[in-house]
Amino acid sequence: MASTLTFPKGGVHPPESKELTENLPIEVMPLPAELDLILGQHIGAPCTPTVAKRAVVAEGDLIAEVKKGLGVPLHAPVSGTVKAIGVSAHPLRVTTPSITLSVDREAGAKQWTMVDWQQMSAQDLLQKVHDAGIVGIGGAGFPTHVKLKPPADTPIDTLLLNGAECEPYITADHRSMVEKAEQIVTGARILAKILAVDTCYIGIENNKPEAIKAMTEAARAAGGGGCQVTVVVLQVKYPQGSEKQLIQAITGRKVPAMALPSAVGVVVQNVSTARAVYEAVTLNKPLLEKVVTISGRGIRRPANLLVKIGTRVSDIADYCGGTTGDLAKVVLGGPMMGFAISTLDVPVTKTTSSVLFLTEAEIDTRSMSACIRCGWCLEACPMGLEPKEIGIYVEAGLAEKTEPFGVFECFECGSCAYVCPAKRPLVQFVRLAKMKAKRS
Repeated sequence: MASTLTFPKGGVHPPESKELTENLPIEVMPLPAELDLILGQHIGAPCTPTVAKRAVVAEGDLIAEVKKGLGVPLHAPVSGTVKAIGVSAHPLRVTTPSITLSVDREAGAKQWTMVDWQQMSAQDLLQKVHDAGIVGIGGAGFPTHVKLKPPADTPIDTLLLNGAECEPYITADHRSMVEKAEQIVTGARILAKILAVDTCYIGIENNKPEAIKAMTEAARAAGGGGCQVTVVVLQVKYPQGSEKQLIQAITGRKVPAMALPSAVGVVVQNVSTARAVYEAVTLNKPLLEKVVTISGRGIRRPANLLVKIGTRVSDIADYCGGTTGDLAKVVLGGPMMGFAISTLDVPVTKTTSSVLFLTEAEIDTRSMSACIRCGWCLEACPMGLEPKEIGIYVEAGLAEKTEPFGVFECFECGSCAYVCPAKRPLVQFVRLAKMKAKRS
């Protein structure tokens, strides 16, 4: 199963900690009493509600849309009543506009009817992806229909599906590949038809042998069908799942600085996004739910849960038996790129991959100190940037002068902070530098 495919520069090997959930099948979480649906679930303009307070909605109904600008619509994940159009807790902004639904637990689950996608045009398929409200599930939430319509002057010849799931703890994509391989491969073929390409690679790290086997068999069973789907085995190295690193590892192409993958003829989608595309196209089912890994030694029962968008972390914690006495931190996302949250009232969004309940033994609480110029961050950076200089400039009040050190090329993977012996918050320095440089 070993492979030599990986990106050439930088990267780190944090403890994987996937053994907590990698063998746990996906389970469906029962419906909570309420859902909080954040109106800004993607990069771009936030949604505007199309419903009013006390409105009765059915599962799959449109409840908010983007009328101007970049964005996708939002749908009711369940049948219920609009309790409020107000604000909900947010991991970064403290609060954010949202729609709160009171769940009708007596309403039966909606039955979705299968349709033949192969008779549809590429434009019709693209419209279905938009109408279903699909965004990049594994990343920052870029609207998928926009990514599938690259500029005319950048022809695409290759589709990459990202099944690396290189962040520690997270096994949501792994379990989806093991249990829903056929749907993911069909989603890949749909994406390929939209892009008019006949080559698709699915990159999976070699610590997921079950997923590699399931996806390889599904790709073989699907045959050609206008697109050759090939599973590629990758070395285990973080951040293998980053777009530019994945492209270089699999195709050998290097995306230029400040350019998009389309510049080298490639479009990258997450495997779970491909599955959402499958459901949108073949079932007319909007993006209403997602698989989320619940892990860490601070939760009594780790799990891979299929939860409705808008489910609060507090309801998830209760369902998983509550937290342990030595819980020290709760992180939305992975330990490398996720965000610590101060309240369990934060709801799951379309981009939530995991909720980690971490104990003191799982986090590093040492205080930061001054940079000792060891150079470890330079060696770890997969983009070849200079994190230490960015940090030093930010501390000196010169954040707006960090562009020469590559601050805008940084995708905040956290490799630099992970290896730093002085425990300097280099990713936070980068975020501050970007913010101030844009304002200058």
